[in-house]
Amino acid sequence: MSQTVDRALSILPLLAEGPADLGRVADRLGVHKSTALRLLRTLHQHGLVHRQSDQRYRLGARLFALAQEAMESLDVREIAHPHLLSLGEQCGHTVHLAVHEDDEVLYIDKVDSRYPVRMYSRIGKPVAITVAAVAKLLLADLTVAERRAIAQRLDYPMYTARSTPNAAAFLKELATVREQGWAADLGGHEESINCVAAPIRGADGRVVAAMSVSAPNVVVTADELLALLPLVRRTADAISDEFSGRNSVKDPV
Repeated sequence: MSQTVDRALSILPLLAEGPADLGRVADRLGVHKSTALRLLRTLHQHGLVHRQSDQRYRLGARLFALAQEAMESLDVREIAHPHLLSLGEQCGHTVHLAVHEDDEVLYIDKVDSRYPVRMYSRIGKPVAITVAAVAKLLLADLTVAERRAIAQRLDYPMYTARSTPNAAAFLKELATVREQGWAADLGGHEESINCVAAPIRGADGRVVAAMSVSAPNVVVTADELLALLPLVRRTADAISDEFSGRNSVKDPV
């Protein structure tokens, strides 16, 4: 039975390459055409493959529906939380998880630092979109046209002397973030707070969330926080792998 299941599942990546006739399927599996036909009929009954009018087989609509349902049921916060806890334990600083929704970037999870100085950020609260590292990552993944449209709609409050002053500067920063694959906020929102962030990507490579580590400069300098970037990126990559299903579920980083 396990061999039958293995053969049936082996048909799906073949058809992902494009429609194939019975002979090609049999050759790829190394079986007789009658065996390949039985497997194809079973997959067809479940809607996983479809037989075209030219007698070739392609992936069925049910397979795409299942994939969509699976993606919609994924909760990036649930998957990320153990990794965020582990990162917080390793570095001791505040860890955030954020997503982009309806022109806002919102915190959806937070792990507090282990020292007395706490950040005022709250789950469900929008971030300062023109300066926050997580916002830069999420917006940098948009198309050029989308980035320009958003940049023109935003206001640019000067929270500090290091805040992003205008749309041109913001678009330049997003281009840099997109190229380098990470972002930072070094005193752009609050003079005393620094932050580094990394993207979490879905199966299609698009950024679905962003995570960050933040700390006051009375605890660590900006350079010391930036030194944690490799750890932050490894954590984000581990979450991405688990969320996208690229690797089997692993223990948190």
